[in-house]
Amino acid sequence: MALWDRLRGLDVRVEGVSTERRSVDVSTQFTRTTTTVVLDGGGETGRGEDVTYNAEDHDWFPALEARGRTTLAELSAELDALQLFEREPKMGASSDYRRWAFESAALDLALRQNELSLGAVLGLEYSPVRFVVSTRADAFAWLEHNPDLELKLDPENDWDRQRMERLAATDRVRVLDFKAYYTGTPVDLAPDPQLYRTAADLFPEAVLEDASLDGECGAVLQGEEHRLSFDAPIHSVDDVRALPISPGWLNVKPSRFGTVARVLECIEHCQASGIQLYGGGQFELGVGRRHIQVLASLFYPDGPNDVAPSDYNAGVPRPGLPRSPLAAPAALGF
Repeated sequence: MALWDRLRGLDVRVEGVSTERRSVDVSTQFTRTTTTVVLDGGGETGRGEDVTYNAEDHDWFPALEARGRTTLAELSAELDALQLFEREPKMGASSDYRRWAFESAALDLALRQNELSLGAVLGLEYSPVRFVVSTRADAFAWLEHNPDLELKLDPENDWDRQRMERLAATDRVRVLDFKAYYTGTPVDLAPDPQLYRTAADLFPEAVLEDASLDGECGAVLQGEEHRLSFDAPIHSVDDVRALPISPGWLNVKPSRFGTVARVLECIEHCQASGIQLYGGGQFELGVGRRHIQVLASLFYPDGPNDVAPSDYNAGVPRPGLPRSPLAAPAALGF
């Protein structure tokens, strides 16, 4: 039985709908804003987080009407007709992000109303979650604070060989994210074949994420397919099938898929195809962070999961930060 088929028939009753907005000033140029969808019914509450990046896109939010008893699949189908934004959002992916907020809130509510955990319905055990820390700050400062930390780094175009050799010598870098598929964002990185080749040579065990495969960039990465991974271009299993290569890895960010059915379908496809998985986050400020940790616990607990607790997004290296692995979740719901 497909994973979604185990969930689709769950009863769910939505009696109230509200939202909760959160904001954190990351820098003078960027305020992170998210909105949590709150669904109430039967004395229970389900929550899901919209991680749309542009703060102004959170100023208007759709009104989902309360409804009586239905199933998770029927509610998901009804969401197809919901107008998610008042006007076209700044980023195309935002429609998936907002849809995921409603879908994950509905899943959370349905599980709680039926007194179930996601693992129980899917017939899967929760496991402790290994996590890496994604940072654009001083990686050496983080390692000085915690030498056991594992890292996911974005190689910048101005990184020279000496710096990369120092990083490689730490033996703590697990994923290098080249961000070749982002456009018009503060994190865009221009594809650089020399940077790719140096990174591939100096970090022979690291996963290479979102590298361009065009022209000379693709040529220098021939033979490295087993450790190539994709993230930003993937919103469905069809996107995985459309890749020009068969990658060794995939970064699963459920908010990119929009619906519970699509993310589970992609996970099943990758498992059947021998594609290794790890989880990724979207700078969640609320319950969305727990959701990505729960999925990692069920499906890819030993991967280099970019699902570190939100404490790592706030401030500098300091005592008291959670250590990997995270304890396996045990609560009901999502």
